[in-house]
Amino acid sequence: GPTQRRQHVAGRDAALQQRADFLAEQGLAEHRGQRVVLARNMLATLRGRELAQAAKDVTAETGLEHRPVSDGQRVAGIYRRSVMLVSGRYAMLDDGIGFSLVPWKPVIERRLGQQLAAIVRGATVSWEFGRQQGPSIA
Repeated sequence: GPTQRRQHVAGRDAALQQRADFLAEQGLAEHRGQRVVLARNMLATLRGRELAQAAKDVTAETGLEHRPVSDGQRVAGIYRRSVMLVSGRYAMLDDGIGFSLVPWKPVIERRLGQQLAAIVRGATVSWEFGRQQGPSIA
């Protein structure tokens, strides 16, 4: 009846409020009056956290130091493996002391075990193979 319906709505509202509070605590949303506004950079924040956790896992496994990739920075190393995350697939480049996780592209798959270099600019990755003169935009 109507009482059950009201209880259901109240329960649903409480669950939504809990989710909103959780997102706000995580820095992924903010309360504005009665509204909950998702942070503009929410996906980037989540991707960054996921990448940081994956990097910790690789460090724990290999003992190599994680070297985060800055925008426009060139990173080089041996392509050891790819890591599958919710936000996408990443190539692990190992320079002997540390490693970087770079967005993976199909063009590098057959180069597993080879020395590669990459420059990340926003969502674009330029890969360089061996002694090639120019970068290959993939």
